[in-house]
Amino acid sequence: MTLSRRQALLTLGAIAAAPHSAFARTHREITWDDLIPKGVPYSEIIGEGFLDEQNDVWRPIFDQNATKLNTDLDGASIKMPGFVLPLDVTRKGVKDFLLVPYVGACIHTPPPPPNQLVLVHSADPWPDDDLWAAVWVLGTMQAKISDTDIAQTGYHLTAESMEYYEW
Repeated sequence: MTLSRRQALLTLGAIAAAPHSAFARTHREITWDDLIPKGVPYSEIIGEGFLDEQNDVWRPIFDQNATKLNTDLDGASIKMPGFVLPLDVTRKGVKDFLLVPYVGACIHTPPPPPNQLVLVHSADPWPDDDLWAAVWVLGTMQAKISDTDIAQTGYHLTAESMEYYEW
């Protein structure tokens, strides 16, 4: 089958006029439970700890289950809810942050276990004047243990977009 020049131009025009959402990648919606590998109960990832009196902070001690990751999420396009804990704030907003499962995680309490923390990098900064709001983060996930000044994380997420979480 051959297309005339007119048909080819009309086809290309229709493709160009189509909304980007028609070509958007589908993101799998996940919850915090999805970060824990199957067969590991949540109750077995929380460990004991001790008070670091010199720095006046609680230091949790997690067992090996706290660093077990769901490798099925490695490379997955995901959409997950959480709260922003800023690591890098610029005049334009927050670009690097921890996505945490509840408000205040890591601030005045022991941090959640590594497989319940996500290190996020966003090319588009999130406004820093609304850090207490729940958000959806959409992007590509990597299962990878990392250390930050605040806590050890089990996942990296390269954010493609963010939006407010609607209750």
